[in-house]
Parts: sequence; structure tokens; C-alpha cells
Amino acid sequence: MSLRIKQAIWTFVGLLPIGVMAQNNSAYISGQDSSRNPITVAVPFVSFAPDSRASAMGDAGVASSPDEYSVQWNNGKLAFIEDDLGFSFSYSPWLGNIVDDMSLNYLTFHTKIDRIQTIGVSLRYFDLGEIQLTDSNGEPLGLENPREAAFDGTYSRKLSENIGVGVTARYIWSNLSGNITGAPDAKAGTSVAIDLGFYYTKELIFNGMNSELSFGAHLSNFGRKITYSNDSNEDFIPTNLRLGTAFKIDMDPYNSVAFLLDFNKLLVPTPPIYEVDSDGNLVTDNNGDPVIAKGEDPNRPLLSGAFGSFTDAPNGFSEEMQEIMISTGLEYRYREVFAIRTGYFYEHQNKGNRKYFTAGIGFKYQVFGIDFSYLVPQENNHPLGNTLRLSFVFSFDTKDEEPTVN
Repeated sequence: MSLRIKQAIWTFVGLLPIGVMAQNNSAYISGQDSSRNPITVAVPFVSFAPDSRASAMGDAGVASSPDEYSVQWNNGKLAFIEDDLGFSFSYSPWLGNIVDDMSLNYLTFHTKIDRIQTIGVSLRYFDLGEIQLTDSNGEPLGLENPREAAFDGTYSRKLSENIGVGVTARYIWSNLSGNITGAPDAKAGTSVAIDLGFYYTKELIFNGMNSELSFGAHLSNFGRKITYSNDSNEDFIPTNLRLGTAFKIDMDPYNSVAFLLDFNKLLVPTPPIYEVDSDGNLVTDNNGDPVIAKGEDPNRPLLSGAFGSFTDAPNGFSEEMQEIMISTGLEYRYREVFAIRTGYFYEHQNKGNRKYFTAGIGFKYQVFGIDFSYLVPQENNHPLGNTLRLSFVFSFDTKDEEPTVN
């Protein structure tokens, strides 16, 4: 598939890095599309839901019960995981409704140091498939297979029987141009980032039934900008703040149901509205930079971009609220060996318009578990349609119980 076709796909789902798109649609990047103003970032694959459990619940997971994929959703939960040691693998044919050679792969491993501390590592690999690259004149440069990867190391610790915190260090590698020699300025991009997580859980009695109320907060991909050419062309990576809650009810010793709600916001600058002349061309200043009519300059340092992301939308507070993505999920479990899940993900139409229902099932037998999820967009013929995810989990208990947390 050609690069131009895949660019169109990525643009439609609001996941395209700014630097790649700039040469083809400066009006879109400058915010002149009056119908929408989505936030675009580099290396969006680090924020894709990799596992079948959370993706079956509308991508809600910051406060769900701990599992092998806690690093993705809230590393503060990892210290509460019951299994002493475990590893897992997830696979998803990405945009499989349109292309047949893109895939997202995720491998995790965790082990408990003691009852209070847990460490984990994970590897995420995104294969973009075979692409015919072209230069600015449309001349072919050759076939390439762009790839991206991220490697994580995580430390999670219980502060009490109810509170856990976690920190993750991440290395990101992204090679979109491969070994093409006709693009001398192109190179693989790299970045480093951290995740910080907080998790609180409390057992309660609700209508005479045992229940559990949990809250979570997770700051992910907080790190330096990435470039594929030089330092003057840097793009933000998808720094994200996730807040949410979960409420689980044990209906009897065998059956339980959990309700989940997550809120997400990208902590990167919102594209401003630039001035245009009577012919629709961008107005520039003496330095050749486009003049901003509304909003703030998006070319800001990391901290300024993150903290300023709460107040920089060109249309003020109403647009800031549009940038909040909402995930809702429901999980039914029978004896911890069988699960049915469903959920819904909402993103405002001006910020990407991803709206989809999700569903999935899970099975566990002794040390082995398998989960499956399926995505159904509200919009017909959406690139994310028929997205499947398959996850395999192996978990083991290897250590004796240790003293409780003081």
C-alpha cells in the first residue's frame, strides 16, 4: 500500500504524526479546518490499547483490578497483583479492515520482590507494513517496512494495604523511513519518557454484598519530543493524563460484576488558528513563521506544553472540554475462570471523532488465560472497524506469604 493512502487512513482516525503530514496539508496542520481541530502527536502507537481485557471495556483500565497489563493502564496497580510471577503476549492486526500487513504486538513480564514491591518489563512492537515511499515530487524512493518499538521497566510499591504507586521508564524508537537513501535528512526518531501511577482500593459492604471501590490516576509518556530530521522539527509524543474509578460487586461467592469509568486528556498543545489572507494563504511574520490569530504557539518546551494544554485551546473552555475522552466498561466474572466484557469509547467529533462499542470474553484455566476483544465503531466503514485483539497470559504463584504492610 502506498504511503499516501496510509497517511489518509491515519489522518482520518486522528493518529498521524504532525511532521509526516505537514508536507501534504498545511491547512489541516495549521488548524484552518473549521469543522475540527484534533490534537496530533508522534509515535501514537505507545498509547494504543494493547490488551484484550481493557480494550473490551472501552479502553477503561486505570482503576480496574490488577493484571499483567497494569503497566499500560496504571503502574500503581502492579504491586497489588496476586500472582508472584507472570508473563503475557498480545497481538492485534491493526486497521485490519483496510490493510492486511499492520500489527501491534505487546509482551510483558512481572515478578514480585516481596508482598510490597513488584517489578515488571514490557516490549511494544508496531509493524506498519510494507510502504512505497515517495519524495516531495511523487517519485518513488523504494519499498520499506517502517517499524516502531518501546521498551519499559517498571517499579511498583504498596504504600499501605489500600494505596499503591508506580513509576515506569520508557525508551521509544521509531523508524518511519527505513534505509531509504533518497531522503538524506530522514532518520529514526528516539525518545525517553516516564509514567507515574497512583492506585487506591477499598473493600466495602454494599446492600449486604462484598464490594470493592477503586480509584486511579496515571500520567503516561511524559518525555522529550521526538524528531525524524533535525532539532528544529520536533513533535510531542502522546503525554496523557488518565483518571478513573471502578466499582466491583460480589453477588455471591462465584459471580461478580465491575463497572468502570475513565477520563483521558492529552497533555500536548492544541493547534492554534492561524491568520490567512483573502486568497486563503497563511500570513507570516518577518521570520517567516505563520501568524497566530487564536490560541497559543504550539512550539513550546515539554513542561510548558503539558501544563499549558489545559488553557491553550483556540475556542476557550468549551474546546478544552471537547478534548476529554471518556471510556466506560462493564465486566462480569464467574469464579475467576470466565469473563464477559463490554464498553464504549467516546471522543468528540472535533477532536478525532472516535466513537465505538467494544466487547470481549476471557477464559482462565490454572496458570493459563486467554482473552479476546472486538471493536465496533459507530460510523460505517471506519478504519478501526473490526479491530481484534488476542491476549495470552501465564501466571504462577511461587512464594510464601510475607508480613503485611504496616
